[in-house]
Amino acid sequence: MNDLRGVTDLDRLIHEPARLLIVTILASVVSADFLFLQRETGLTKGNLSAHLSKLEEAGYVKIEKTFKGKLPLTVCKLTNSGKKALIQYRQQLQAFIDKTA
Repeated sequence: MNDLRGVTDLDRLIHEPARLLIVTILASVVSADFLFLQRETGLTKGNLSAHLSKLEEAGYVKIEKTFKGKLPLTVCKLTNSGKKALIQYRQQLQAFIDKTA
């Protein structure tokens, strides 16, 4: 039974499904704009914004607000800390699965 407690070691910030989806998408691209992430995740603007803010506060995502012509453009990028956190999350999840399989 002690093996099951390993799931509590998972990074809860990344473990939340919407944030896991965001981080996974960002890990597969150099950067992504807000509208791309919204389309790919299916999240509302407010929900996506809230999740991105939490990831940014943790240092996992860098958010740059610029303009493309006269239109605002929000570009998101996974930081090195975010990449490391995702790798560690995957390793911990795999170890948990291996112990319980």
